[in-house]
Amino acid sequence: MGEHILFLTGQLAEKPLTRILTEMDLPDRTWSIRQMGVKVAALMTAEMIQRRLTDTEHADWIMIPGRCRGDVEALSQHFGIPVKRGPEEMMDLPRYFGLEGKPADLGQYDVRIFGEIVDAPRLTVDAILDRAERFAADGADVIDLGCLPDTPFPHLEQTVQYLKEAGYRVSVDSMSPNDLLLAGKAGADYLLSLNEQTLWVAEEVDAVPILIPHPQDDLASLERAMAHMDRLGKPYIADPILDPIHFGFADSIVRYHSLRRAHPDAEILMGVGNLTELTEADTAGINALLMGLISELGITNILATQVSPHCRTAIREADRARRIMHWARRENSLPKQIDGGLTGLHERDPFPYGADEIRELAGAIRDPNFRIQVSEEGIHVYNRDGLHTHTDPFELYPHLGVEQDGGHAFYLGVELARAQIAHQLGKRYVQDRPLDWGCMVERAPEDMTRYAEPATTKRKARKE
Repeated sequence: MGEHILFLTGQLAEKPLTRILTEMDLPDRTWSIRQMGVKVAALMTAEMIQRRLTDTEHADWIMIPGRCRGDVEALSQHFGIPVKRGPEEMMDLPRYFGLEGKPADLGQYDVRIFGEIVDAPRLTVDAILDRAERFAADGADVIDLGCLPDTPFPHLEQTVQYLKEAGYRVSVDSMSPNDLLLAGKAGADYLLSLNEQTLWVAEEVDAVPILIPHPQDDLASLERAMAHMDRLGKPYIADPILDPIHFGFADSIVRYHSLRRAHPDAEILMGVGNLTELTEADTAGINALLMGLISELGITNILATQVSPHCRTAIREADRARRIMHWARRENSLPKQIDGGLTGLHERDPFPYGADEIRELAGAIRDPNFRIQVSEEGIHVYNRDGLHTHTDPFELYPHLGVEQDGGHAFYLGVELARAQIAHQLGKRYVQDRPLDWGCMVERAPEDMTRYAEPATTKRKARKE
């Protein structure tokens, strides 16, 4: 006999939850719903559940709404069965139960990210350490010190040593063999980049060299350098060099493909910055496409940069992309319906509720508080006095009656602006929560054990 699940909900959500669960047809599971005597399910707390739920109906586990606050572990101990939070939206329950694709484990990857600090010679050691910390937090595995042509780097040795002492793996990227030699002797782990003429540096230090062709499009020269390192019995990473669009991009992709076919076991690096930095387009999509190519070719190293303003989260995006592609390849799956971290502008399922469902819910409201939802039809604002729908927030203002309430008007203005953006772009809107921009915008961890402090618009003004 399969497991039995008890779903806890509020008055307004009971009917749609019943419909969703009935349509889902959960395999090998039975379920029941307990309405907890509160209108809005999200307003339930762990303490309220513990007081009001006296019969668990022989359930194997209990699901509470995703926005329900409180200590779930304490509830589990109290009832003697697991208590779990569901998704924030009821409409996402099929995915939660694996009926729309297996939930992805993004904890694994096989691509090493070199995060390049391109202007390292112009920064102090402390500034480099600060940037290294940010890059590592975004997912960089190696901190790359980018040297500049005809620019002295007198603190290169000291910088390498400080980074190593701080626990980072370090690479140095320079056109000067002497800089690379110094970096290798200072303890750098990798050297970018050596070619046939500069291989002597690799013979004098233990750092792993990244080998490039010379001239840039001469794949044969790269293979000769690889053969030389093989004869020495020393490790290396090969980089056929990715060229920008209209400056050899297609031919450079062919070089990568040819190198992989000829050397199936070689470790390869791709410098993705030549595409992300030199293409004025959102970098999340570029990173996704390149990481898909990297995954197919078995490339295990990339060099990423964050120089141009539109590339400000390129390392974080590359980190998410490598995890998504690794999971998809392992599961023999398309890189779709795995994770939404790379979809900043649009979302796969932006409008979980249709206009008819929202109208049905609005008809059950008996209090003056405004609810805001978004469907394909537009922005819906409703309370006990009625429902109003429009695509332009300014058209909704005359119906709100907040002309004499500055704080409430400000709050509704902020929420309606978010709702308008969500409707225009096709994004998920949830009242009282910022829009989700994927991995492009960091979101502070949310403490689900307590409610947030009142916003400034709800605090009483202090008397002078």
